[in-house]
Amino acid sequence: MSPLSKKAQPAPVSQLLAPKHWPTWLGIGLLQLVVRLPYRVQLVIGRATGWLFRHINPYRRNVVRTNLTLCFPELGADERLQLEKACYSSLGCSLIETATGLWGAPRLFEKYGFISGLEHLESAAQKGKGVILFSGHFCSVDFAGRVLLQHYPVSYTYQEVRNPVFNRLIPRLRGKYIDNIIHRHNTRGFIKALRAGEVIWYAPDQDQSRKNSVFAPFFGIPTNTLTATTKLAKLTGAAVLPLTVERLPNARGYSLSIQPALENFPGDNEVADATRTNALIESQARKHPEQYLWLHRRFKTRPRGEPKLYPQKPRRVRRAKRKQRKAAP
Repeated sequence: MSPLSKKAQPAPVSQLLAPKHWPTWLGIGLLQLVVRLPYRVQLVIGRATGWLFRHINPYRRNVVRTNLTLCFPELGADERLQLEKACYSSLGCSLIETATGLWGAPRLFEKYGFISGLEHLESAAQKGKGVILFSGHFCSVDFAGRVLLQHYPVSYTYQEVRNPVFNRLIPRLRGKYIDNIIHRHNTRGFIKALRAGEVIWYAPDQDQSRKNSVFAPFFGIPTNTLTATTKLAKLTGAAVLPLTVERLPNARGYSLSIQPALENFPGDNEVADATRTNALIESQARKHPEQYLWLHRRFKTRPRGEPKLYPQKPRRVRRAKRKQRKAAP
C-alpha cells in the first residue's frame, strides 16, 4: 500500500478508544450486522437511513437542492422535490453498499455484480502503459469496486475524512483486497503505478481548489475541474477508459460498463479535455440523476467575479460570530 500523507496518518488506537468515538464504533458494529442481512432488507434499511440523513442535516439538504436547481432547471418544484428524496434514498443505500464493500462475502459480488467491457480493459492493459478507469462519484462505487476486483486487479485512490476512526479503519480493510491504495495527493504514486502498467480507478469530479484545475462546462455551468486526468495520461501514456456504475431496479444488483479507450485523449487543450470528461459524467448523471452524489458542493469555486452559489457552512458562521463577539468592546 502506498504511504498516506502526514495529514492522513491514522491516529493511535489508544486515542480512538476514547468515549467521544464510541458512537462511531457502535455505528460500525451495526453496519457489520446489517451486511449480514438479505440484500433486499439492506436496501430497505438504506432508504430509511437516507430519509434520516435528509432530515437531520439541513445544510447538506440545501446543497442538494441548490445543485438540483442549477442542473435541472427544466423540472418543476414538485419534480425536483421527488428527485431530492430519491437522491437521499440512494445515498442511504450507498452507506450500506460501502459497508458491504468492506465486509461483504465474495459471493455477494458474484451474485449481484454484472460487468461488461472487460475486453476493453484487457486490451488497454496489454499495452503496458497503465490504464485510468475514469468515473464519477456515483453512490454505488464501493460495491462496484469489489465487483470489478473479482475480475481484475485495480489500484484505488484514497482521501482522508474528518472521522479519525474511519481514517484508520477503511484503508486497512480495503488493503485486504486491494494491492495498491494511493492517496489523492500522491502524484508520484499515480505516475509510478501507471508506468508499472497498473490499472487505477479515478474519479476527479470534485471541487478541490483552483490549483491544477480549469473551468469547463458541467450541466451548462462553468465548473472547476481537475486537470489530473489529462496530465497523468500525458506523463505516462496511460489509456483513459470511461467506466459507468448503475444500481439496477428491483434489487437486481449492480451494472458496471467499461467503455473503449478515449481516442485522441489527451489533446492539446486542457479545457477541451475537461469539457469532454465532464460530458461523460453528465451523461451518466442525467441517465440516473438520483444515483449521483449531489451532496458535494460541485460548484463551490466560481470564476473570478461570480457570486458564491452555496451558503457558508454552519461551523464557519459560528466561528465568525465568535470572532465578532470577541472583537466587540
